[in-house]
Amino acid sequence: MNGSEPNDGPPGSQGRRTLVLTAAITALLLAGGLLLGWGVGRQQPAPPAAKNKAGESRAPATRTPLSDGGASSPSGGGQRTEALSASRPLSITIPAIDVTSPLEDLGLGKNRAMETPRDPDKAGWYTPGPAPGSVGPSVIAGHVTWDGAPAVFFKLTELDPGDRIEVRRADGRTAAFTVDRTAVYPKDEFPTVEVYRNLDHSGLRLITCGGDYSASDSRYADNVVVYATLTDSTAGN
Repeated sequence: MNGSEPNDGPPGSQGRRTLVLTAAITALLLAGGLLLGWGVGRQQPAPPAAKNKAGESRAPATRTPLSDGGASSPSGGGQRTEALSASRPLSITIPAIDVTSPLEDLGLGKNRAMETPRDPDKAGWYTPGPAPGSVGPSVIAGHVTWDGAPAVFFKLTELDPGDRIEVRRADGRTAAFTVDRTAVYPKDEFPTVEVYRNLDHSGLRLITCGGDYSASDSRYADNVVVYATLTDSTAGN
């Protein structure tokens, strides 16, 4: 793909696909910097099913009790490291699924709607939230498919606990995260507070669509969320 704007955008989208937030979630957004898991219509084919290490498809995740955000080690292995000061993220690399992408800026558009990446081959950072590497749950989102072709996060469900995610930052440092888990949620049961709640450490959330695709609704049934924790950082040359 060459990054040009698809020709099937909704009227008034001004080149970006958006999801209008419900009133309840908008209130959360205004109070605590939260956003809702989003979906992008007119996407196919279906992405790979989420798998565990035994190769079996995962069932959609159920909500789990929230932890207290303490200092225990990440569930994916590795040792949690001290958060960095805020710095603009420039690119993301996920070696396990052969993803390397510059990052677009994603903000809020009309009607308190979250913007999604212009280019289906690029991921985007949600700029009102924490910067990757700083304290809190930073969010990077990407399309799963676009106009019948795989997009940047097509293989996101193939990530396993312990896989590495690297975010290169404007301050010259690379923040390295370790995957804790991958969860699949029906869109109408998206656990917004669990995904975007405050943390006392640096976390990362990768978000895309998943599950079955409905041609009549032009949407996927689920959202895929990868949870990861900062476990290393290195200075650039």
